[in-house]
Amino acid sequence: MGELVQRASQQLTELVRGELRLAQAEMKEKGKRYGKGGGMFGGAGVVGFLMLQALVATAIAAIAVALPVWAAGLIVTGVLGLIAAVLALGGRRQVGRAAGPAPQQTIENVKADVAEIRESAHR
Repeated sequence: MGELVQRASQQLTELVRGELRLAQAEMKEKGKRYGKGGGMFGGAGVVGFLMLQALVATAIAAIAVALPVWAAGLIVTGVLGLIAAVLALGGRRQVGRAAGPAPQQTIENVKADVAEIRESAHR
C-alpha cells in the first residue's frame, strides 16, 4: 500500500511539472503574439504621424504651388494612410490570435487529469 501511495505521489509530481512546462510554453507563445501585435500598433502610430506630416505638407504645397505639387502630396498622404491601415489590421490580428492571457490548453489538461484521478480513486 505504501509503495502505491509513493508511486502515485511521484506520478502526480511528474504530472504537475509537465503541466507547468506546458503552461510556460503556452504563455511564452502568447507573449510573442502580444509583442508582435504591439509592435505593429506602434508602427501604425509612427506611419500615421508621418501621414499627418505629409497632409500638412500637402496643404502647404496646394496653397503655394500649382496643382501637380499638391496632387503629388495627396498621393503620398494616401499611400502612408494605406500603410498605417495595413499595420493596424495586422496588429489587431496578432493580438486577436493571442486570445486571453490564461493558458487554455493547460487548464483543460489539468481538468482532465483531475477527472482521471477522481475516477481512479473511486475504483
